Amino acid sequence: MYKKSEQYLKRALNSIPLASQTFSKSLTQYPRGVSPFFIEKGKGSKVWDVDGNEYIDFVSSLAAVTLGYCDEAVDRVVQEQMKNGVTFSLPHKLEIEVAEKLIEIIPCAEKVRFGKNGTDVTSAAIRIARAYTGQEHIAVCGYHGWQDWYIGSTTRDLGVPSAVKELTHKFEYNNLQSLERVFQEQELACVIMEPMTVAQYPKDDFLKKVKNLVHKNNALLIFDEMVTGFRADLGGAQKLFNVVPDMATFGKGMANGYPLSAVVGSNAIMKKVEDIFFSGTFGGETLSLAAASKVIDIYQDKKVVEYLMKLGNVLIDGVVKLIKDHQLENIVSISSFPSWSILKFKELEGYSSFEVRTFFLQEVFKRGILTLGSHNLSFSHTQKDIDKLLDVYSEVFLLIGKHIKDETLIENIHGDILQPLFQVREN
Repeated sequence: MYKKSEQYLKRALNSIPLASQTFSKSLTQYPRGVSPFFIEKGKGSKVWDVDGNEYIDFVSSLAAVTLGYCDEAVDRVVQEQMKNGVTFSLPHKLEIEVAEKLIEIIPCAEKVRFGKNGTDVTSAAIRIARAYTGQEHIAVCGYHGWQDWYIGSTTRDLGVPSAVKELTHKFEYNNLQSLERVFQEQELACVIMEPMTVAQYPKDDFLKKVKNLVHKNNALLIFDEMVTGFRADLGGAQKLFNVVPDMATFGKGMANGYPLSAVVGSNAIMKKVEDIFFSGTFGGETLSLAAASKVIDIYQDKKVVEYLMKLGNVLIDGVVKLIKDHQLENIVSISSFPSWSILKFKELEGYSSFEVRTFFLQEVFKRGILTLGSHNLSFSHTQKDIDKLLDVYSEVFLLIGKHIKDETLIENIHGDILQPLFQVREN
């Protein structure tokens, strides 16, 4: 079933570390021997691997595709722009047009600067905050990319200087006291956080209390809206929860898979971009900007977020019912936000969560569902896609329950068992 994928994997390992540009697309997440590793093409909610196997894709390019693969309206404007050029010797008017659209839809945005990925703009936001406040220490909560200032606070810190690690302090979501303790020990330039995750919603006005605490201590509040932007709301979680930060970062679904990100904020704070050094040749690349402009129009015209919410609630309700029907409450649960939900496999007596997860992936791939346990919905997903997913889950949940009861799970795994790796978010 995966003969060509395995051949490409072997070839890629000779030239590319882990055969992928990100851990999340590599054999650290996809069990070798029972997984596709290379995709040939995609259309709408579906992808086809290099062996010709068809899948309904619920990974959606790590949540970067929010309308669907090869959206005709988006690709049309990209193709038109391509005729006129991609990157120029001076700025292009699209930079102004897209910046103005972001200012219109994002509450905290008065000025905009573009990057190409999340790490570009979260790192820019940290530098801006340090320049604006004159402080160096920062507090973090969530996942914010691969640069030293953040990754040094995680277990994946190899290669990060100790002096850099000492400047970053972690606090817990929905635990204001954990942030208060950081402020008691340090003067901070800023607090950067994901305003919500798939597993955690703000409780007891947590975001408002964080904002008040941050400003009381003369620091800046930054919302990392890489995922929540264009999913929780077109204007991000800040609009959904009515808490406006000083700066915010957006990316992923903003251009439906084209590489574009943005750091936005108030006039006074963003003016510091003129003094710091945040500069890139491809920040004004026109194909991604053309895509983003059209994506925003489609979101507004077709009420994309509302559609994702409605479809996501159907999916979540269906999965919750299946877990109950198959009596798997002690084995699997679902952390749920409608447009972005994730299955969590629990540790069991006799079986690790990684063993259960490996078997699950093996079986859903076999049945034409591409997922890592996540459901990153796009506007191209249909009720028929959700019905197919639930049918597959019903079959696979039945097998999981049977093999765990019979103590035959391991012998029914036909590939390598996944191993623990750096976890970017707490479930």
